Parts: sequence; structure tokens; C-alpha cells
Amino acid sequence: MGTVHGSCLQSPVGLGRAVVVLLCAVAAVDLFAVFTDLRLYGFVSDVAAGAWEGMEEEAERADLLLEWGGRLQVLGIVATGVVFVIWLHRVRKNAAVFAPDVVTSGAGWAIGGWFVPIANLFMPRRIARESWRASTRHPHGAPEKGERATVLNVWWTLWLLTMFTGRAAGALYDRAETVDELVRAARMYVVADTVSTAAALCAAFFVHRLTMMQHAKALRGPGPVVAEPMVSSHTQ
Repeated sequence: MGTVHGSCLQSPVGLGRAVVVLLCAVAAVDLFAVFTDLRLYGFVSDVAAGAWEGMEEEAERADLLLEWGGRLQVLGIVATGVVFVIWLHRVRKNAAVFAPDVVTSGAGWAIGGWFVPIANLFMPRRIARESWRASTRHPHGAPEKGERATVLNVWWTLWLLTMFTGRAAGALYDRAETVDELVRAARMYVVADTVSTAAALCAAFFVHRLTMMQHAKALRGPGPVVAEPMVSSHTQ
């Protein structure tokens, strides 16, 4: 851990690795959810086609798989969300050391921004974007190759799509009263969980890149002041 201009840098490496592992686990759970969605879609499609005979057991299995897939997703999101928010708060505090004039929002928004209605649609991305910019080799100039925030924009877009499609799928499923409505709900679940898988993988890549950018910048030293190397989490 190094000190720059009286401020303390904290290594994001250990937290970053933990978040990447958890996000990959979330992606795996999402893939399982896609499988359960496809089972449900196949079942309701068969029913819509008139194949009623012997479908009661299949209906129970499809519903049970869908329920377990949803439970695992909730557990994964909660566990990952806690560690992700801690990581984001840390990289935001480091960003204020690297380039204090680049960050315009308080570090507390790295946590609170997720829980404030409306603000949670853009504030976490702003925190992430400012942290990314401050962590580039030259925060006040054009980003170098590999430092553009494309992955951040893709991840945030997919995350918003995940929220909206997931809610739409749940609403369709809860309101479904006919087989055709169940087919539409199952189809929407497939879309939502597929997008969620992509969002989790993009988030993992974003976390990895920003973590490595901050680690490299700490080793180089921000601006003309050379920072002592961060201590990796396993040596703390």
C-alpha cells in the first residue's frame, strides 16, 4: 500500500479477483436458468400444440427447475453484489488519489447509488466511468490502446437490459392465464437470462481491466509522484 499526496491507496487486486470469480459463477447460474427456461418453453409449446397426454409430471419438473434457477440467481446476485460494491468503493477512492479533479461524485455514491431510485440507472455507471478515466495512464488526455471504456458501456447496457427484460418476464409469467401467454413469458425468460449471462461476463472483464489498470498505475506512480507498489491482498 502506498501514500500519495497524503492519501492512501488500497489494493483492489484481491477484491477484484473475488468479484471476477463470483461473476463467473453468476454467469454459470444464468446458463442453468437458460436451460430451465428452455425446458419451460418446450413444455408450454407442446401444450400449445395440443400434446396434453402425460404432461403433468413434466409441468411439475419444469416449474421446479424454474423455481430453483430463480433461487440460485438471487443468491448469486446478492453475494456478488456485496463484494462488487465494496470493490467499486475501493477503486473509486483510489481514483480520487490518482486524479482528484476527474472524479465529481462522492465515494459514498459507489454504494448508495445502487439503492436510490432513478439514480441507480446512471449513478453507478458514472462512478465506474470516473474511476476508469482516473485510472488510465493519462487521465487528462486521450486513453491509450486498451484503455477505452467500451467494455463498461457494453456491460452497463446489458445490465439495464437484464433488469428490464427480467421484470417483464416475471410480470408476464405471473399474469399468464392462457397457454399462449405462458409461451410468451417463457420466451422472455430465455431472452432475459441470456442477456444476464452476457452482462455477468462483461462485468467480469470490466472488473479485471479496471483492477489491473489501477494496479499498474500504482506501480508507476500517479503524475510526477511515484507511489509505492500496492500490497496484494494475500500479503496484507
